[in-house]
Amino acid sequence: MSSDAAGGQRSSNRARGDAALMPTSSPFTGDGGGAGSPTRVERMLREREHSRRHLFASSDAMDTDGALPAFASAVAFVADGVQSPGRASPANMEDAGGAAPGHAARPPLAGSRSGFRRLGLRGMKQRLLVVANRLPVSANRRGEDQWSLEISAGGLVSALLGVKDVDAKWIGWAGVNVPDEVGQRALTRALAEKRCIPVFLDEEIVHQYYNGYCNNILWPLFHYLGLPQEDRLATTRNFESQFDAYKRANQMFADVVYQHYQEGDVIWCHDYHLMFLPKCLKDHDINMKVGWFLHTPFPSSEIYRTLPSRLELLRSVLCADLVGFHTYDYARHFVSACTRILGLEGTPEGVEDQGRLTRVAAFPIGIDSDRFKRALELPAVKRHINELTHRFAGRKVMLGVDRLDMIKGIPQKILAFEKFLEENPDWNDKVVLLQIAVPTRTDVPEYQKLTSQVHEIVGRINGRFGTLSAVPIHHLDRSLDFHALCALYAVTDVALVTSLRDGMNLVSYEYVACQGSKKGVLILSEFAGAAQSLGAGAILVNPWNITEVADSIRHALTMSSDEREKRHRHNYAHVTTHTAQDWAETFVCELNDTVAEAQLRTRQVPPSLPSQTAIQQYLRSKNRLLILGFNSTLTEPVESSGRRGGDQIKEMELKLHPDLKGPLKALCEDEHTTVIVLSGSDRSVLDENFGEFKMWLAAEHGMFLRPTYGEWMTTMPEHLNMDWVDSVKHVFEYFTERTPRSHFEHRETSFVWNYKYADVEFGRLQARDMLQHLWTGPISNAAVDVVQGSHSVEVRSVGVTKGAAIDRILGEIVHSENMDTPIDYVLCVGHFLGKDEDIYVFFDPEYPSESKVKPEGGSASLDRRPNGRPSNGRSNSRNSQTRTQKAQQVASEKSSSSSHSSTSSDHNWREGSSVLDLKGENYFSCAVGRKRSNARYLLNSSEEVVSFLKELATATAGFQAGHADYMFLDRQ
Repeated sequence: MSSDAAGGQRSSNRARGDAALMPTSSPFTGDGGGAGSPTRVERMLREREHSRRHLFASSDAMDTDGALPAFASAVAFVADGVQSPGRASPANMEDAGGAAPGHAARPPLAGSRSGFRRLGLRGMKQRLLVVANRLPVSANRRGEDQWSLEISAGGLVSALLGVKDVDAKWIGWAGVNVPDEVGQRALTRALAEKRCIPVFLDEEIVHQYYNGYCNNILWPLFHYLGLPQEDRLATTRNFESQFDAYKRANQMFADVVYQHYQEGDVIWCHDYHLMFLPKCLKDHDINMKVGWFLHTPFPSSEIYRTLPSRLELLRSVLCADLVGFHTYDYARHFVSACTRILGLEGTPEGVEDQGRLTRVAAFPIGIDSDRFKRALELPAVKRHINELTHRFAGRKVMLGVDRLDMIKGIPQKILAFEKFLEENPDWNDKVVLLQIAVPTRTDVPEYQKLTSQVHEIVGRINGRFGTLSAVPIHHLDRSLDFHALCALYAVTDVALVTSLRDGMNLVSYEYVACQGSKKGVLILSEFAGAAQSLGAGAILVNPWNITEVADSIRHALTMSSDEREKRHRHNYAHVTTHTAQDWAETFVCELNDTVAEAQLRTRQVPPSLPSQTAIQQYLRSKNRLLILGFNSTLTEPVESSGRRGGDQIKEMELKLHPDLKGPLKALCEDEHTTVIVLSGSDRSVLDENFGEFKMWLAAEHGMFLRPTYGEWMTTMPEHLNMDWVDSVKHVFEYFTERTPRSHFEHRETSFVWNYKYADVEFGRLQARDMLQHLWTGPISNAAVDVVQGSHSVEVRSVGVTKGAAIDRILGEIVHSENMDTPIDYVLCVGHFLGKDEDIYVFFDPEYPSESKVKPEGGSASLDRRPNGRPSNGRSNSRNSQTRTQKAQQVASEKSSSSSHSSTSSDHNWREGSSVLDLKGENYFSCAVGRKRSNARYLLNSSEEVVSFLKELATATAGFQAGHADYMFLDRQ
């Protein structure tokens, strides 16, 4: 399990002794906040203060020194470059590069540490299922049904050991292949005593999933090393097969979780090995509480988007309720990838997709600093300290503790030390660098090459600057036990952490924790996650800049005692008050809060459309009205395959879904059904897609109306002021030119600027700049509305909404068709902007009538609007012509209206609403893909619209056939 952990931009959520816990910082600040964020802060402060008083009141104290394991008394160490003999048992090195603290031989998650008391109620334990690639044990088979287990120490284990009142179990792979059922049952029994549950992976899965996709693709990419460069066909084949194995392995982990899950459990998934797991779990049970935490860096979106499986992994992670990272930067990169690659909305809370919010936040891990401080008081550690002090008397000690890995920057560190010795010859015999570099993946050629390179550089420097009595670099290619490492930390004057890219790197924390008296200096890479927490007290360096690191070494060695004291005081305070236990408690608490808030939001999401009920009521009614949106409702979806901005040409060409032609035709032919397509699109778009159907078309949010097989007419109110058009057009043209892949549409009553296909972040900045230009200039005193979509800005005349237009449209339909039977059924389906959702309110029988939109009173701006021309001169001639055609069609009207009047004024606007005789059970308003809506019901996509309309058309045809048979028999 990777334990790279680092301090983040925000402080840990639980300072000792505080009365309340502050909420975890999100990766974004300002700009309006997320949905409900003020309420969230107030509620969290109130609830956590209450729960804090009860939750940890009776918590047991941490284990004393007796919790440390009894390591071998002898220690393997180095004297003048030669390893002295000894029987040291190596501690497990963390992935972060540090030596892990030891643990007693007891179950890692057992005893009095169990049980997380929720909501401050004593006795109510919260079960926690920790799912990681590896179990915190090493298993060795001693016989057919006998296993020996050894507890593995690591940062994550230490964190969960210290969490009070958590009943936790660990699910993961034991690291061994067990093909037979007898061995599997025996290992399962043995692990159960350690509160661990195994996932059995065969060798082929391990090779493809772990060695292949995880270590060969994801790990290098997340550390900015890029994807492997192989033969094109081989690479494609490897990517596909390894990703298939990755998904299969994640499903195998999920299957084990299903077997042990109980309602109310918290499931905490860890690291890049299990990015597909949240989706598997949520597909099984949407109510599962799922959190996912990444222990490595998350790369910038420009790096991540090179991954062939980028879409599936992002969407899978977003299925989790809470997504955590070590630092603000990693969280920001993740959100940026979701917005740029998936086109989703980033908010101060996280990532929002169709009303569902996935919380994204930074949770920097720490260490158990008390264990290191206690260790310094042990006789064995004091003996090591005296030995080291004597051995290196008269010389400053510099220390590096790393895994021998590509990202740790060991060659860069040693080369910087060489440059320091070159430029400061007076330090040649006064300083020594102790470099512990534990080999990993020794079978991989790149790592073998790195090992040879490090040995070569060390040999050259020792030969160049060393003497018979001493050499400047002591290189140890094995780990030290915990006691020896603590002693080494304690005597070190300068610690060098020069990671090229590191999720956290806890070595810096361990060093600071052991420096209570010496107050050494920490030189820390700015590319390690720990830099965001310890940067104020450490000397931050760019490890690629050898000269800068060499200068920093000189600065550290010659630093005044006052400066050392100030730097150490800052870092020591942070390390000792931000522990791994705080990290784990905070994440679990945040996950519970996030799920509770999601449940509150879910109650506000409209329920799914009850299809059968809607169809039954439709068949029972006598006069029906179907109002359908077009874009994202009746359109054919375009698959973008994750390309930035999607396929712009295809998506801009709005096309009716091919599966809808038959159902729509059947519904339109029903003499008891009136169908209206109400869209913000231009008239030519609706003509192209719906010209063959017997239906009414309403373009530009209902400002233009076309009867069945008729000509277009205007429904615009009188005295519509359009003086703002030319100046707004200039602004839109200007921003279109300076924003690549953006475009704008000029309609009769509005302008729409769309930046969906542009760079998302740049588009948002441009949209904000555009609004400033508009409000301070062209529309400062104009009667217009500005409507912001997720990737668009629209300027339209005040009162131009679908709700404001529908009564005029209804009046026109009633007047034209001489409708005398009241409309007793309304189905209104669309993916409408919030500004246009007043159409749902207009029809709702249960909504207060005085609040509904009415052309005279509901849109008060109609009365306030100054007199002016309705549109430009080109539009006037068309409007006059269509009004003449309408006058010929309607026998009661003998003369056409003037060029400054609209057809809606030819009859009373209340004529439309007067024909409604609608009861609540016969009204079905349905939003498509918008979970925050005024509609009664929800359909998730245009595909669901297609499916419903097919059912409706089929039921109508069957009903009509049955009714015809009945009439025929009745006549007989």
